[in-house]
Amino acid sequence: MAHGAAPGAPSASGPAPGAAAPGDGSGPEERSGSLRRAFGGLTTRGRSFLAAGLAAVLCAYLLGQDELLRVGVLLGVLPLVCVLVLHRTRHRVAGYRRLSPSRVPARSEARVHLRVDNISRLPTGLLMLQDRVPYVLGPRPRFVLDRVEPGGRREVSYRVRSDLRGRYPLGPLQLRLTDPFGMCELTRSFSTWDTLTVVPPVEALPPGRSAGRTGGYGEGRQRALALAGDDDVIPRGYRHGDDLRRVHWRSTARYGELMVRREEQPQQARCTVLLDTRRAGYPGSGPDSPFEWAVAGAASMCVHLLERGCSVRLLTDTGAAAPGPENGGFLAENPDTAGLLLDTLALVEHSNEQGLAGAYDALRGGDAGQPGLLIAFLGALDEEQALTVGRLRQRSDRAVAFVATPAGRPQDGTGQPAADTAEPPGTQAALRVLHEAGWTALTGGPGTPLAALWQEAEHASAKGAER
Repeated sequence: MAHGAAPGAPSASGPAPGAAAPGDGSGPEERSGSLRRAFGGLTTRGRSFLAAGLAAVLCAYLLGQDELLRVGVLLGVLPLVCVLVLHRTRHRVAGYRRLSPSRVPARSEARVHLRVDNISRLPTGLLMLQDRVPYVLGPRPRFVLDRVEPGGRREVSYRVRSDLRGRYPLGPLQLRLTDPFGMCELTRSFSTWDTLTVVPPVEALPPGRSAGRTGGYGEGRQRALALAGDDDVIPRGYRHGDDLRRVHWRSTARYGELMVRREEQPQQARCTVLLDTRRAGYPGSGPDSPFEWAVAGAASMCVHLLERGCSVRLLTDTGAAAPGPENGGFLAENPDTAGLLLDTLALVEHSNEQGLAGAYDALRGGDAGQPGLLIAFLGALDEEQALTVGRLRQRSDRAVAFVATPAGRPQDGTGQPAADTAEPPGTQAALRVLHEAGWTALTGGPGTPLAALWQEAEHASAKGAER
């Protein structure tokens, strides 16, 4: 991103695209206001020199000492001259910021590259470069740049890191211009900023057979299994650009116009990932909370399903679906689909819903081809909420639920979830309701690898299919 500024001028300006170009301060009021701001930029040294000069002049007048008067005038005039010179300086500087990368997982670092170009015909003095960053990304970076020759440039960089998801503004960039004596310091800001998106961390999941074998159900599945014979072809009218090899001559002779065969589109596996965001379902907060584990799990599952060629729909307990190109669904063919989903999950917050009726209504009102495979990341459930989730199973070929608990799920020596883990009584009752409804339900939480849970869910699915 490019930015433009003119340190030392009355206001920020510059030729960079996207940068604001305020007036040049040519009016009397603007000039006087700019001059007042310049005098306001006197440093402690400058104010001390000015006060010492005034005191020396006053003492020289009272004592009649001409030599002391000369010293006082010199001390008082020096900071004033520095202010006027700095005020009249017309350096034109262009600033550029580049994020690498602009989308980073939580607890990972991103590097911010800054570049300052002197596009004026005069060399600059000593510059202090400062970038504004939110507190959660780390301390505010500051750099001291030495004299930049005409047409020259200086490049610096710094790192940012956040444990919390979200979108964070970087900027605007600020430049401080000072005189050689350190009497005055002026700050000028660039006009634009950039955004760093911190997304949930994504965990690589082992390949399974669930997504691959889910091809929808109902009429969609029947169409996918039908054999395309010549008698089963449903022709349509010829359109400009259609391949002439697809012309159906029998229908052309029957209708008296050029007809072509319809191309049977392969049935794409459709999956729905349900994320429970109820505030009441997740105790605690922070990067190691059960809610953050559920959000990261939903992100990992969405990316995993997209990599397997599935159409993924992200749904929350409120019934709101993440905005996707296909009725809330994200297609694997789009190269930036995973990034769009991660951007959505980066901004997910708690809801004030008390139940999951909204998700139930959204799935019940969906089309016949969704959700196919249903994967839910849930918080704490009471019996009524568990019954609502259990009814969601009727709208899916297969349903897998991961219930987040505060303590997670202890691991055995092989990294697998311990089989003899004692769940809280409320969680046990909810799991029992889900199992009776046909769900594959497991518990997890902070510190529990989702890959191990997903592998366990695949094994449980395979055993159920054999029975």
